Amino acid sequence: MGLDIRWPIGIMFSLIGVLLIITGFVSGPSARSLGINIDLIWGVVLLVFGGLMLLGAAKGKKQGPK
Repeated sequence: MGLDIRWPIGIMFSLIGVLLIITGFVSGPSARSLGINIDLIWGVVLLVFGGLMLLGAAKGKKQGPK
């Protein structure tokens, strides 16, 4: 068929995750809430989710339609 929707979703979440990780590393201690770097944590979460979407799209392409 056409483009698997997991490709653009995975790319989008991965890029946003990388941007948040960079922001979490660059921002100083004043950007923390209760001593927790939220940007860094959510950046990792989004990067993992984006990676899972890209992995699922790659595996789905190899298996082909049933």
